[in-house]
Amino acid sequence: MSEVETSVEKHVFEADVAKLLHLMVHSVYSDKNVFLRELISNAADACEKLRYEAIVAPELLGSDPASRITLTLDEENARLVIEDNGIGMGRDELVESLGTIARSGTRAFMERIEAAQNKDGAQLIGQFGVGFYSAFMVADNVDVVSRRAGTDKAWHWASDGKGSYTVSAVDLADAPARGTRITLHLMDDAKTFTSRWTVERIVKEQSGHVPVPISIVEKPGAEPAQVADGTALWTKQKSEISKDDYTDFYRGVAGQYDEPALTVHFRAEGRHEYTALAFVPGSKPFDLFDPDRKGRMKLYVKRVFITDEAELLPRYLRFVRGLVDTADLPLNVSREMIQESPLLANIRKGLTNRVLTSIEKLAESDSEAFAKIWENFGSVIKEGIYEDFERRGQLLALSRFRTTADDDKPRALSDYVKEMKEGQSAIYYLTGDNLAQLKASPQLEGFRARGIEVLLLTCPVDSFWVTTAPDFDGKPFKSITQGAADLAGIAKKDDAAAASPEAGAAVTDFVSFARETLGEAVSDVRTSDRLTESAVCLVAPEQGPDRQLQKMLQGAGRIEGAPKPVLEINPGHQLIAALATCPSEDKAFREDAVKLLLDQARVLDGDRPEDPRAFAERLSRVFGRALKE
Repeated sequence: MSEVETSVEKHVFEADVAKLLHLMVHSVYSDKNVFLRELISNAADACEKLRYEAIVAPELLGSDPASRITLTLDEENARLVIEDNGIGMGRDELVESLGTIARSGTRAFMERIEAAQNKDGAQLIGQFGVGFYSAFMVADNVDVVSRRAGTDKAWHWASDGKGSYTVSAVDLADAPARGTRITLHLMDDAKTFTSRWTVERIVKEQSGHVPVPISIVEKPGAEPAQVADGTALWTKQKSEISKDDYTDFYRGVAGQYDEPALTVHFRAEGRHEYTALAFVPGSKPFDLFDPDRKGRMKLYVKRVFITDEAELLPRYLRFVRGLVDTADLPLNVSREMIQESPLLANIRKGLTNRVLTSIEKLAESDSEAFAKIWENFGSVIKEGIYEDFERRGQLLALSRFRTTADDDKPRALSDYVKEMKEGQSAIYYLTGDNLAQLKASPQLEGFRARGIEVLLLTCPVDSFWVTTAPDFDGKPFKSITQGAADLAGIAKKDDAAAASPEAGAAVTDFVSFARETLGEAVSDVRTSDRLTESAVCLVAPEQGPDRQLQKMLQGAGRIEGAPKPVLEINPGHQLIAALATCPSEDKAFREDAVKLLLDQARVLDGDRPEDPRAFAERLSRVFGRALKE
């Protein structure tokens, strides 16, 4: 130890610092990796401070004008060193910055900026001396050696984070030419932070876009290797960024190896200023249907990563990857809870509008590219129809649906409305598990016969948004499996079959008999104008959920005592006509036939007979009668 270090001052942390240390280690940060982000952020701030002070005092830069941050890994001694060539600190600044939080070097620097009337620089200043204490999450001892630019003295600050620290002068030969060197003596469970792969990954993910180049020295004495060039892609003009640049950045921020289907890059100005760079992936991310449905947009403040849990977009846009960078938020101890700031609501609104508008423009200019986005993310976007009341109309217009008009090419609702039939007052839809099942649905027959287009909705979310979306372009949505079809006023395509057969007296009597026989198994039995080929079908009553939603809710245990279905009978079907003329004294056979019709309707609806054994016995009796005849 040289003579200049013999006078060692011992200080006790102020009470608020002791509390801060406890909060830092035990409460504020859930991810220990964040300490590196904090120290790099402080180092970048120090370099920015020097840059501004050098405007009026260029001699501070000396022969080393380029800012840099260097991370040195020392696996043998379990040490990690973070060094910058920024403004540095003198003895009093060390005590103020690292011994108290009531006053910091940043505050003093801001006072100097204000005195010089250089207000523009103030927005670049973080709050040095707060995040620094996160170092004690991974280190049981921390040494700080600093030399303020333009001075001929250097100082050493040291602490184990347990209540006190020391400050002493240090020989200039053992200090940086200017700036600060922080040495972390790592705990046993933190030695992984001497791994080149670990540290480089954290730097690129969390601090790769601070405005100062960052290099790693793999072991003491080795040559530094630059891992971040100090230039944030999103701060450049779009004209300066190539498609390949965007793609490379997207792959890094999204963790995917495809190409983005859409890039949204803009700067918002006005009351709140921020820059956003967002990407719609070219393929489905693996966590698209994560039960937590969290977004993956990163929040930066002055090009320093803050969090990826700020919910910068609504959940139905969770597939979007990218970041937002703002200078309107502070870099302080509350950055983990920063999403509570009212500014985030403004950013969320602006970013959501811009992403949706960009997707809309793509739909108009490049239908094939939009079709790919819709194929990958349409089912997620539709969640917004029932979650985002404010943008419901916009999302409905953006949505595309398979329909009976062209089930191979999704269609917009605007096209549907334009081609509605004369006398048609609603947008008809059918929900189910798969397209093949929907195409075979008997409920479609009457609509198909009249050339009425029906939306074929196969996503689970479809059963929910149709219940909350009241209309589109003034046309209400109506399930073809619920209530009366009301098709009598719309002519059939085939003129020869323009009129549906009237239910004769025999059929009317048979319907009454079926209603009496089935009793509480159904809510009603009636003739149907929606059937043209099948003998029977089930529909839901006018009130309550439609058939598919009811099944989903029952399967999830979310509904009890659901209304019984309505059995509709096709009065023109040969089977019904034959049963209607069956002698009334053959009551047992007629009862078997009615119950088999109900089970047939259940099977056509994708269900199974309510009582398989009774169904089999009933079927055997009917077969036996047929064989005798």
